[in-house]
Amino acid sequence: MSQDISIEVVQAMNDMGPIFEFVVDRSDRESVYRQIYERIRLAILSGSLAVGAKLPSSRALAGQLNIARGTVDTAYRLLSGEGYVVCRGAGGTIVSPLATVANASSNRADAGKTEWTDAFDGAASSPLPFQMGLPAVDVFPRALWSRLCARRARRIHAASMVYPDIAGLPALRYAISAYLGISRGIACSPGQVIITGGYQAALHLIAEMMMRPGDKIWFEDPGYHKARQLLEGMGASIVPVPVDNDGMRVEDAIKIAPNARFALVTPAHQSPLSVSLSFARRGALLAWAARQRAWIIEDDYDSEFRYVGQPLPALKSADREDRVIYTGTFSKVLFPSLRLGYLVAPDELVGPFLRSISLNDAGRSPLEQAVVADFLTEGHFARHLHRMRSLYASRRAALARALEIVFEDRISVDLQMGGLHIIIRFGPSFDDVAAAEACAHKGLSVVALSSLSLTRASDRGLLIAFANVPETSALSASRRLENALSDLPPIGIERAAPQEAN
Repeated sequence: MSQDISIEVVQAMNDMGPIFEFVVDRSDRESVYRQIYERIRLAILSGSLAVGAKLPSSRALAGQLNIARGTVDTAYRLLSGEGYVVCRGAGGTIVSPLATVANASSNRADAGKTEWTDAFDGAASSPLPFQMGLPAVDVFPRALWSRLCARRARRIHAASMVYPDIAGLPALRYAISAYLGISRGIACSPGQVIITGGYQAALHLIAEMMMRPGDKIWFEDPGYHKARQLLEGMGASIVPVPVDNDGMRVEDAIKIAPNARFALVTPAHQSPLSVSLSFARRGALLAWAARQRAWIIEDDYDSEFRYVGQPLPALKSADREDRVIYTGTFSKVLFPSLRLGYLVAPDELVGPFLRSISLNDAGRSPLEQAVVADFLTEGHFARHLHRMRSLYASRRAALARALEIVFEDRISVDLQMGGLHIIIRFGPSFDDVAAAEACAHKGLSVVALSSLSLTRASDRGLLIAFANVPETSALSASRRLENALSDLPPIGIERAAPQEAN
């Protein structure tokens, strides 16, 4: 920002609040409202503007600076949304008590001369190119989210400070129940919805409450490695089941382990191949569970992002015998650090799940839950998903084109109908594990497909996420990938024949 811009807060007060001495640099590339926002924010953080100090009215400051009043209003709204000021209508705009938290944190960091950076002070670690498991954090509506957080924080009262509902905030459970009914075809009551600390927490709850050591569980191969590691750590016996273009090969699973107690599936977009479980296999899976009195754990982690046709209904929507435990997460549709997920429990399992939570967890913070509930019920969630589908479709296509331009005929690009990553495949001698390690040394985050498989080491490729690769960066990111792989043996294309589906 230009050094020609200055702001001085004079502590003498008049009927308009503190007197600001501003010089607006109109040649600065930063917009005027951002200049106003930054100067007031820095004055608050430095202590020049004390808590409770009254700011000039937007009309007065606009007149002083000879700018449109709407410009000042925009700056004030941004400051309010991030908790720095409180707009009290006719009572004016004052510095918020919440600003002291940020100020104190800043002072403590300066006093301690810490080497690390607080993530709230500007993201200590930005997403690496191609990093899996992340939505597009660069375009998340942070200002809107900040306003919702600040609004909820101002409403905190004594009753909200006691131990939370172990099943989750009722308002959020109701909102999730309504959303699942409309978008995923799941008929469930709010009483069946249990809020968890993300998908891993939901899976841990299920395993801890229901699984006995040695219980067999059908597991997609390749599959989500962290889920497999968690289940193995809880004593489950993993039964690898091959996956083809129609998803998990249910007939193979029945032949291998007909008496398994559980099946863990990702029907909408199989993790990591992104194929969908066919309707015929869905029926066969549900019939097996009903016949064996087994349980199906449905991981519906990113079903909202489908780029051809409409999102497929959830497996749970066809569950007439109540054998499916449905799990969802806000990590992919909002952001991972939120650490909020949920499960929909069959009626007979609601009580046992809640008893387990009461002994081991005691529930989640209601503040974040309330903000998510507002985000859903006020229509922000639906608008956000609509925007993200369009954005991801564009970024997906741009990255695929860029990879084909850079690598030409040395790779094949596997584009499925949904998901947040693509798979690129090389020649039969290609070592994808070594390639992933080489990329890591160059600051790129890709995943070797073979590392996610228990039995199919010959199925090789690199998983590349596109959510955080803007269209304008796709070509440069692809060239960085080529450079990272340049020291490996020559690579050539592998065009594997489609696998026959059952």
